[in-house]
Amino acid sequence: MDMVTGIRDAVADRAAAWDFIRAFAAEWSAAPLTERDGWGAGEIAAAEERLGLPLPAALKEAYALLGRRPDLTDNHDALRPLAELEVETDERGTALVFRDENQGVCRWGILLADPERAAGDGTDPDDPPVVIRLDLQDKSEERWEPWLGRVSHCFVEIVLAESVHEPEELTAMLVDVDGDKGEEGDLAAEEGLVRLPFPDYPPGDTRPTRWYAGPDLLVRGDSVAYVRARTEEALELFLGPDEEE
Repeated sequence: MDMVTGIRDAVADRAAAWDFIRAFAAEWSAAPLTERDGWGAGEIAAAEERLGLPLPAALKEAYALLGRRPDLTDNHDALRPLAELEVETDERGTALVFRDENQGVCRWGILLADPERAAGDGTDPDDPPVVIRLDLQDKSEERWEPWLGRVSHCFVEIVLAESVHEPEELTAMLVDVDGDKGEEGDLAAEEGLVRLPFPDYPPGDTRPTRWYAGPDLLVRGDSVAYVRARTEEALELFLGPDEEE
């Protein structure tokens, strides 16, 4: 697959995001996506009835596409099953929570607001922004902070991010990103890599997450670099003889 074109299209268009996920699953996972890998319309409707609110269209489409494929969504962090979707409300906002960090460090959600006001703010109510909230000891310091600008972007990020943690024989972690991987850890300086046109995230972070691709390689770079290869040969070639996982 053409990773650069696929990501560019996925960022621009929600339907293209689902096409990218299908292509990624076909080439980078154990098996292509099938109709059995998503939640059914009746199950999604039951979740909406339990919650007492309609789910954004993009979230419903994502659950219908890959909600039952933990190898694409749950290798490190976890996409909540429909029965565990939760509306969380406090004085700092109301959010629909759908994903958790593997050690409970943070959770991801969608802020719930009046659709007309959201549209006035330039937000697509069918594909709204995703926010993140750290689980802090001092709860008064917790805030919902921006993560990615659309639910569809978040699910593209999910399949990419979860892929760099499995399978073990095709993944590696590089700790020293600054010294030999380019200015400010920009891995595009690494020979054979190209930076993917995916938004930096989270917004305003001094070391945002960025994605790169190379021959049979996918690399996530922030304070460390996570590498996923399609073949053992590609991983060995990228790491070099002296690189430790």
